[in-house]
Amino acid sequence: MDIKEYVKLYPDSLIARSYAFAEKAHSGQKRASGEAYFEHPKKVAAFLLEWNMDEETIAAGLLHDVVEDTECSMEDIKKEFGDHVAFLVDGITKLGRVKYRGEEAQRENIKKLILASSEDIRVLIIKLADRYHNMQTLKYLKPEKQYRIALETYEIYAPIAYRLGMQHLSGELEDLAFPYINPDGYKWLISNVKVKYEDREKYLHRIKPIVVAALRDAGIEPVKIDFRAKRYSSLYKKLVRYDMNIERIYDLIAFRIIVNSLADCYAALGVIHSLWPPVPGRFKDYIAMPKPNGYKSLHTVVFGKGNQHPIEFQIRTQEMHESAENGIAAHWAYEEKKGTQDYSERIASIAKEKEIQWVKQLRNWQNESSDDPDFIDSMKIDFFKDRIFAVTPKGEVIDLPAGATPVDFAYRIHSTVGDQTIGAKINGDVVPLDAELHSGDVCAVVTQKGKKPSSAWLEFVKTAHAKQCIRRALNEKGSNLVIAKKKHTELKILAIDKIGLLKEITDIVSRSHVNILDIESNPKNNGGSLIIKVSCEMHEIDKIFKIIAKIKDLKEVREIDYKIISE
Repeated sequence: MDIKEYVKLYPDSLIARSYAFAEKAHSGQKRASGEAYFEHPKKVAAFLLEWNMDEETIAAGLLHDVVEDTECSMEDIKKEFGDHVAFLVDGITKLGRVKYRGEEAQRENIKKLILASSEDIRVLIIKLADRYHNMQTLKYLKPEKQYRIALETYEIYAPIAYRLGMQHLSGELEDLAFPYINPDGYKWLISNVKVKYEDREKYLHRIKPIVVAALRDAGIEPVKIDFRAKRYSSLYKKLVRYDMNIERIYDLIAFRIIVNSLADCYAALGVIHSLWPPVPGRFKDYIAMPKPNGYKSLHTVVFGKGNQHPIEFQIRTQEMHESAENGIAAHWAYEEKKGTQDYSERIASIAKEKEIQWVKQLRNWQNESSDDPDFIDSMKIDFFKDRIFAVTPKGEVIDLPAGATPVDFAYRIHSTVGDQTIGAKINGDVVPLDAELHSGDVCAVVTQKGKKPSSAWLEFVKTAHAKQCIRRALNEKGSNLVIAKKKHTELKILAIDKIGLLKEITDIVSRSHVNILDIESNPKNNGGSLIIKVSCEMHEIDKIFKIIAKIKDLKEVREIDYKIISE
């Protein structure tokens, strides 16, 4: 239902009253696009209505800019619409004041996001709807503002949407940001991929009747079968890993099969595998072992008709599909009277505990670390970096940053488990404690009662949580934590921003058998450029020059300098 239609249908509802109030408050105001300003809150409310949010949330979506951009005060909102709506509007107003302009501002940005979403997750959902529409109209702003907002969207809001399970929204935000933060990569992709998309889609249209017939012969009546083209942003990231060879991308366009039941999911999988042989190692059961953000589906890649193209199939129920699209919003529970769509008859209850567990974890860490000058770096490492999903022997999935070790894994389970760790096994094999975990690894840690951590662990653990626990335990132990003084080199690189550039640089350093101590990346004021600082555990001049020469070969790199630092 359209938001305007809803207002006409329920003229006395909280939503209708908020609609009229916001429309009057924003009267005469224009956006950068030239359209009436009220079109923005109206669109935000439409997204929230589409995501099936409760009445208070939709009302707050309509009112979210009133305090910031009109003569109305928070007291006016509270008087007209009550404490709950005023609280949501206040949360959005506070978030709207935060700009992504470097380390200090970024720290405040994330801290406020954490605080707001922890107190009421709906604040964050409204903010995501607000950002979604702003990204759709970003072309009307000045270039420097476009870059800042796009980068903020890509690095902060898209990952948060993903962590809330709102995978469709996360992908949309990344795609909308991609042309602004990497225009050259976007242009290359458009010119090189369009024909490939068309070829693959024609191919899938040819084999769709074969799939439908085989499913029906097996007694499976699909709810829906459609095609999902891989998003430009995720496709580009994958192409960077595969040397820009599009023939190596199996899921350029994937079949998506929606069925009625869990049993039908596995039955449909059997049908697909009976039609075409599966590609070894490309089957993933996210139903038996969902992703930490709640995503459930079966994924398989098969050799298609005549082995022309490998094809990815995604198989799920309608409920799984709605959850994959809208995440936590799809899990919002309601009590409602039968036979009515009136949101005033709905009472929002708290979403499932596991759906907001990560938000609580963020809040707890924020409380512990709010005065820590390294807080923002901690949050970057622990929540906004690429993730891996390791598994406990009991089948619990543990979400960690890429490069995490068994010690990080142990501390994520419990601080006591981490402190008492003396050994580890990955997939049944004994490994050193600094071994790197990968997605799907089953990790088991061996503990010894009374054991305390080693200061050497601080050299290889990846998560800020593990480092914090290790330092705390060492201080309690009464030991003087002394890390040997040594020389290291800091590389300072000026480069044109590109998705995957940091990985290319770190790969060059790692392949030279040099340990990276720290890496920092900040946008340069003129937009589109980055200042990257890489601290390396080396001081030999010959090795430094060899690494510099290799990094200079990257076409995005404009300048590179170095200095040797003695601590």
